[in-house]
Amino acid sequence: MVASEIKRQLVIIGGAEDKEGDCQILREFVRRAGSTKAKIVIMTAATELPREVGENYIRVFERLGAEDVRIIDTETREDASSSTALDALNKATGIFFTGGDQARITSILKDTDIDAAIHKRCSEGIVIGGTSAGAAVMPDIMIVEGDSETNPRMEIVDMGPGMAFLPGVVIDQHFSQRGRLGRLIAALAQQPVVLGFGIDENTAMIVTDSQFEVVGQGCVTVVDDSEVIHSNVDDILKDEPLAVCGARLHILPNGYKFDLKTRKPILDNRTVTIAPAPAA
Repeated sequence: MVASEIKRQLVIIGGAEDKEGDCQILREFVRRAGSTKAKIVIMTAATELPREVGENYIRVFERLGAEDVRIIDTETREDASSSTALDALNKATGIFFTGGDQARITSILKDTDIDAAIHKRCSEGIVIGGTSAGAAVMPDIMIVEGDSETNPRMEIVDMGPGMAFLPGVVIDQHFSQRGRLGRLIAALAQQPVVLGFGIDENTAMIVTDSQFEVVGQGCVTVVDDSEVIHSNVDDILKDEPLAVCGARLHILPNGYKFDLKTRKPILDNRTVTIAPAPAA
């Protein structure tokens, strides 16, 4: 099951979101965090420039009217048990993961007191956001790194444990801009999951419970492997081309929605009926 029955609000951003103009995506994050009563915690574990990156988001969120914005900088796993940080998370109405290196987030935070606190708050329904590396960590198994602009092969992508805010899927970011369809397909082929999401820059998939809506200038590309009729994944070596036949592809721009349970896009508040392919 991709989506459980718990309350969930996630703002998953493909990177390079607008921070100077209308800030459509970050504006929606603040709105969901409580608008002018928002208390936002910025998690900077992904970046080696935590103060610089964090203060940039403080400036944006305060300009948009958030009541309180503060940085939690965790350079080591020991920092992930800070009582000050845990107190801030318990009072937060929104938690935001910056970009950087997704492996830093998991190596520092996973299975720590902060990790447990954030998951508790997520299950309570507060909004969790992440951009770039902060988007990559949303699944339980994430893309750690991989080659772009290439055909799918098993060798082009490395996978590892994510933070599991949206388990049972694979997510890639900077998607169209860096030509990452091949590595998303390769990542899906390595995992026992059937949904992959490629999120363009300045674009977000905003998850509410078991649905998401696309917000931003680009698109979210959905790859659904649930009805694949053929794959050579069990027959090839890691540097040989991957074949996948029968996968579904959805390209969803701003305003389009998708049901994570039925694995179908939604149009006019009705789930789209996708007819089976005609017999050969």
